[in-house]
Amino acid sequence: MSSSTAKHTLMGGKLHVYRRENSGLWQCSTYLAGKNHRISTKTDSLAHAKDFAQDWYLELHGKHRRGEVKAEKTFKTAAAAFEREYEIITDGERSPAYVRGHKDRIRLHLNPFFGSHGLSEITPGLVQEYRIHRRQSARPPARTTLHHELVTLRQVLKTAIRHGWLAHLPDLTPPYNTSGKISHRAWFSPEEYKTLYTATRARANDPKNHRRKASEHLHDYVLFMANTGLRPDEAARLEYRDVTIVDDTDSGESILEIAARGKRGVGYCKSTRGAVRPFERLKARAKPEPTDRLFPNRQTSLFNTVLKSAGLKEDREGNRRTAYSLRHTYICMRLLEGADIYQVAKNCRTSVEMIEKFYAAHIKTSLNAAAINVRRA
Repeated sequence: MSSSTAKHTLMGGKLHVYRRENSGLWQCSTYLAGKNHRISTKTDSLAHAKDFAQDWYLELHGKHRRGEVKAEKTFKTAAAAFEREYEIITDGERSPAYVRGHKDRIRLHLNPFFGSHGLSEITPGLVQEYRIHRRQSARPPARTTLHHELVTLRQVLKTAIRHGWLAHLPDLTPPYNTSGKISHRAWFSPEEYKTLYTATRARANDPKNHRRKASEHLHDYVLFMANTGLRPDEAARLEYRDVTIVDDTDSGESILEIAARGKRGVGYCKSTRGAVRPFERLKARAKPEPTDRLFPNRQTSLFNTVLKSAGLKEDREGNRRTAYSLRHTYICMRLLEGADIYQVAKNCRTSVEMIEKFYAAHIKTSLNAAAINVRRA
C-alpha cells in the first residue's frame, strides 16, 4: 500500500491521520475525555496534514487541561438515568409491565450495542447499523418489536438532552422508508362472530367433553371480550372488585362498569348488555373473593383449537385471529351500529386516529352513499 493511501499514526499511536475513500483531503482523529474527536486537515499533502494534525492535537489537549473539553457521557449512563427517572415520574400512569418493557429492551439489546458509545457518536448512521444488526440476528425481530426498541432509544436520548449531555436528537427515522399498506386488524364479522360463539357454546354444553369446565370458561371469555372491548392484558389483570353491574340511565339497560388496568394505568369502560350474563356465570361458578381474577388462565390452546375447527383462524387476507381480535370485533360492531367514533375511542382507551386508521377504513357503513353519489342537476 502506498503512503498516499495508508493510515498513519502519530504521538505514540494517539493521533491518526487518514484519508477516506474517494476523498482527496486528509483527516485526523484522536480519542480524548471519553469522546472521539475528528477534523479535516483541508489539505491533500500528507506532510502538511501531519503538521496540522499535531498542532490540532496539542491544542485540544491544552483545552482539556484548562477544563474546556469535558468528558462525554456514554449511552449506558444516559440509559441508567432514564430508567431511574421514568419509573418514578410515571408511577401510577404507566403499568409496571410497560416500564419493565423499556428496561428489558435496554438490557437485552440497546446497551450491548450502544452502551460504550459516547452520546455524540449515536448518529443516524449508527442507528441504521443497529437496524441491520437486529435484522441479521439469529431471531430477527418483528417490525413492531424493532419500532419499540427505537422508541426506547429515543427516550434515552431525550433524557440525555434534558441533562445537557447531548446537543440535539439525531434523526431516527428509517431511510428508504415507504408508506406501507394500511391493513385492517383481524376481526370477526357479525356472521363469523355468531359462528364462533355457537361453536364455543356447543363445546360448553357437550356432556361428553372432558374439558367442559375450561370450555364453559372460554365461552364466557369470548362473549365478555366481544362485548367490552378490553385488551387481553387488561382482561388478564381484571379482578371481580373491578367490575360492577349497574342500571345505565342513558341506555336503560343493565351493563357492566369496568375499571381496566392496562399500559396507560387505570381506564374505565362500559360494556354492552351482552357482557352481563357471562359475568354472572363466571361469578356463580367461581364463588370468588373480591381480589380474585376473572380470567386467571389464558386458554390460548383451546381458543386456537375452536378457531381452527370452525375455520376462523385466518381472515380472507390471511391475518391470523387471536384473542385481540375480540377487541377489534367489539370496535367494528359498535361502528357498524352507528356509534359515535369519539365515544368508542374513549370507551376503548384509544384514539380516534387509531380507530379511523385501522378500523373505520374497512367498515362499509362509514361511507355515506348520498354524499358520494352526488349528481349535477
